[in-house]
Amino acid sequence: MSTYIDDLNWRYATKKFDSNRKVSTQDLQTLLEAIQLTASSYGLQPYEIIVVKDAALREELKAASWNQTQITDASEIIVFANKTEITTNYVDSYLQDIAQTRDLKIEDLQGLKGMLESTILKLNPEDQSAWAAKQAYIALGNFLSAAANLRIDTCPMEGFDVTKYDELLHLKDKGLTTAVIATVGYRSEEDTTQFAAKVRKSKEDLINNL
Repeated sequence: MSTYIDDLNWRYATKKFDSNRKVSTQDLQTLLEAIQLTASSYGLQPYEIIVVKDAALREELKAASWNQTQITDASEIIVFANKTEITTNYVDSYLQDIAQTRDLKIEDLQGLKGMLESTILKLNPEDQSAWAAKQAYIALGNFLSAAANLRIDTCPMEGFDVTKYDELLHLKDKGLTTAVIATVGYRSEEDTTQFAAKVRKSKEDLINNL
């Protein structure tokens, strides 16, 4: 049985996917559940996930991604889109979810509400969006690790036109913007980068003990 470290050593940013291999519905749902269970600050999860399968749309997204072949060859594209603004309504809806899930009264959550009002809601929209994007990246990291555990390949990608993605995915109307994407599928035998040794900082250069 593989260990978590084995999974991370196996994982790499796949450059060429096998376009004939698809991720099963069950495995895809597992990966999406891993995203759903990802930790986020205050538990707010200020992002949404878009799974792109449509071939025509992916061709348009490829053009907005400097024609990187992963966009069309991978099984799916996972788009992590963060909220551009955290509103009082969004916070209130979150508190309602907590109350319902934990069988609490809204009055029991006034402390948390006050904390959110004095922190996240006090930020200007630009800073809120930047904070929300960081939360989306936490979800991305969890997704990559979960995929490696299932021996499913991924490639996290920032090389795309955000404005064009937002337009093609109709995100502006939902108060969202594209933070980062990841293609998911299975590596092609023609992807020679899979055989390259993983290069990382040494523990001595990376980790400081105080």
